[in-house]
Amino acid sequence: MCGMPLPPVRSTPTPPARPDASMSLLTNVMDHSLDDGYAEAAARRKAAGDGGLPKTLRAKLGLAVGLVLAALVVTVGAAQARVAAPVVAKEREELIDRIDRETTAADKLEENVDKLRDDVSARQREALKATGHGDQAEIVGILAGAVEVHGPGVKLVVNDAKEAATDGDGDPRGTSGFSDTGRVRDRDMQRVVNGLWESGAEAISINGQRLTALSAIRAAGDAILVDNKPLVPPYTVLAVGDGERLSRRFQDSADGLYLAALQENFGIRTNISAQDELELPAAPSVIVRTAQPNTEKTEKGTS
Repeated sequence: MCGMPLPPVRSTPTPPARPDASMSLLTNVMDHSLDDGYAEAAARRKAAGDGGLPKTLRAKLGLAVGLVLAALVVTVGAAQARVAAPVVAKEREELIDRIDRETTAADKLEENVDKLRDDVSARQREALKATGHGDQAEIVGILAGAVEVHGPGVKLVVNDAKEAATDGDGDPRGTSGFSDTGRVRDRDMQRVVNGLWESGAEAISINGQRLTALSAIRAAGDAILVDNKPLVPPYTVLAVGDGERLSRRFQDSADGLYLAALQENFGIRTNISAQDELELPAAPSVIVRTAQPNTEKTEKGTS
């Protein structure tokens, strides 16, 4: 039985497929990175002897002149920068010297202002003493804040809440003033000071700033001002008076209960304690005003 003829056997095996056979486009780009048209044009220029440099004398002279001009511009710029550098340095040194002189002059003027302020305060204290008789002059000086005082009293420290943002329920405090609910506001310190005065305080200071009958507690942004001087928390209030009695009366007053409510509802931290000895400075500047009798009206009435 004769079978079907077998196909001829290949003498060489079939080469395996390339791994990048599916990426023919990328393979072609990599193998022929230079476009064939560019390669052909470059070959023609090379065969014709047409290089990149100019061939004619005029072209060579033009290129040389261009290079010379470029070098000249660079050289002139470098020379001008070198010449201007000492001038700029000198002007800078003169400006620094002027700033130093003006700063020294301002410091001297500030020292003179402080000396004159102290002299005015001393003269005012002497004038207050001269207007009274015996202990009355000392009382007037204490009440006016014109003299230093010391004695027993209370120390009240008021500070912002640890997380001065919102209260425990997330509800903000009222408007007017600071946006943070746990911040101590100027109106809070006003109530504290007024409560201490009403409870029998004879002299009060906040963070070393002596209060007088003309003192103002205001707010500017997030800062509390006392007589236009900014204070930073914690606010330490010193009040001279009968320590135990003053502390008890203040805590039982409406302002003391208000402060306790701030602590309970908004986390504002407070601490009050009786002190055996406190020292309060004199007010930095006290304007003495005296009342004068209106004699003109009396004279008109009697004429």
